[in-house]
Amino acid sequence: MSALALPSWTPIRRRRFLFGLTSLIALLFLFSTQWELPFSLRDAGYAALSRANIAHLTNSSPPKLDEVWGLLRMVTEEPQRVLSDVENLDPSQPISMAVYAGDNQVDWKRAVRKMNEKYPVIIFSKSYCPYSRRAKKLLDTYNIQPPPKVIEVDLRADSDIFKIVLGRLTQHHTFPNVIIRGKSIGGSDDLQALHDQKQLTKVLERAGAVVRNDGSGK
Repeated sequence: MSALALPSWTPIRRRRFLFGLTSLIALLFLFSTQWELPFSLRDAGYAALSRANIAHLTNSSPPKLDEVWGLLRMVTEEPQRVLSDVENLDPSQPISMAVYAGDNQVDWKRAVRKMNEKYPVIIFSKSYCPYSRRAKKLLDTYNIQPPPKVIEVDLRADSDIFKIVLGRLTQHHTFPNVIIRGKSIGGSDDLQALHDQKQLTKVLERAGAVVRNDGSGK
């Protein structure tokens, strides 16, 4: 019995077959793999990103400006202004950014960037409080540049109102209240714990501060 004859492959048919096979493999690879993230997002704790996640991120609206930036700008750029001058102000409720801006037309994105550059570390303190003194003394040993911006809340004319607003915005209701790039890291004990764990230098440097000493006081 003669063997079954196989169809002959011309050079053109062979090229068409190889082209189709290559295209099919490329399509399968594209749709079965995840998109790799840039290093900045990997550092935030993500390993990979699907096509759906990519679409969600690109279509997401920018985050809402946090009220805390209004408070921080007011006390650093216009320390003479006080919340007690604002009529019918309820410190337990959200306050409009226009109140913090006062008579100024504030570009808040630019203002936030400027504050992070000038005051990456802000300490809300009480001048007579031993815990506040301890926190300020500890940060002094790190010789931070720019130096921490210290706000003595008890010396402000609106201190009672200010304490309520600050506590509402940071969920930290005692002093000192250490703010790094708009976020509270807590008080004296929290600062001391970071120091003891040898993590404080890293936290400060990530905030954009230059740390010239190791906190040993030497």
